[in-house]
Parts: sequence; C-alpha cells; structure tokens
Amino acid sequence: MAPLPLRARDIPNLITGLRILLVAPFLWLLLEERYGAALLLFVIAGVSDALDGFLAKYYGWTSELGGLLDPIADKLLLMGAILALGWLGELPGWLVALVILRDLIIVGGSISYHLLIERFQASPLPISKLNTFMQLGLVCAVIVHYGVLPLPPWSLTALIGLTALTTAWSGVAYIGCWGRLAWLKTRAHSDLPPRHNS
Repeated sequence: MAPLPLRARDIPNLITGLRILLVAPFLWLLLEERYGAALLLFVIAGVSDALDGFLAKYYGWTSELGGLLDPIADKLLLMGAILALGWLGELPGWLVALVILRDLIIVGGSISYHLLIERFQASPLPISKLNTFMQLGLVCAVIVHYGVLPLPPWSLTALIGLTALTTAWSGVAYIGCWGRLAWLKTRAHSDLPPRHNS
C-alpha cells in the first residue's frame, strides 16, 4: 500500500504531532531536574506552537484534526509541567490543585453542556487565554530560576499569585458563561408555541 502523500496543508498538524512527542522527554528532564535541557525543549515547543498557528491561519491550512490536536498538545505540555513542578515541590500544592480543579470544571462543564443542551463548540474566553499565558510564564520562570538563573523571590511570588487569580477567575467565568447560555437556550425553547398535531 502506497503511503499517503504529504500535502503542504498537513504541515501544521505534523508540527503539532512532533510537539506532542516532545512532552515525554520534556517531563522526564524536568523530573530528573535537568532544567537547562528541559527549558530548551519547552522553548522549542513554544516556537513550534507559534509556527503551526501562523501557518494554519496565514495560509488557511486549518483542519478539524488540527483544531483537536493543537489544544491537546498545549494542555499535555502545560499540565504535565505544572504537575511535575508540583511533585518536585517547586510549585505550591494548592496552586496545582487549583489548576486541576479549573480544568475539571471546564471539561465537566463542556461535556454537560454538550450532552444536556446542544453541541459544544470550543471558544476560549479572553480570561482563559490570559490564564494560559500566566501559566506558561510561571512554568518558564520556575525552570529558569532553578536551572539557569535565580530570579528575585518576589517575582515568583507575584507570578504564583497572578496565576492563581486568573485560574480561579477563568473557572468562574466559564461557569457563568455556560450557565447563561444554558438559561437562554432553555428559555428560548420554553417560549416556542406548542406544536399541534394535524
């Protein structure tokens, strides 16, 4: 059986797939406390994320598979890093628990909305994008602090506080958003005139 030809529009998905493959060695390096090498892979993953996003948007090389794989790759890398740094004691346990709780709320809420209301369409809120940025910045700062260059203690404390704030805020925002959408949907259905059988 002849292999499927690689098309130009498949390049973003290929880059995303390679980024997923980086997760395991990145986490292994973190847990081994080889922070310099871990930081290098983290930067490569970040650059690849920006590159596949640019290619998909600029050239229109978007696909349903890419829309699924890209957030999975980002979440595996970021959540894995937070869990690993929490395991090493370099992030407070309460922050790790807050991040996990927020993600469980998002996943549970999206599944519930999909099953009970209508098909769920992912559209990240602005506060969620800010939270992802803060989490990425915190992970990068912690790796730099322990493996490359010590940072002022107040900077890490500030990043932890801001990350916690945006994490909690985004979780509450999703609950409010889905609750409002569900209320509007059920209200619209209840306002429809009853159907009469002929």
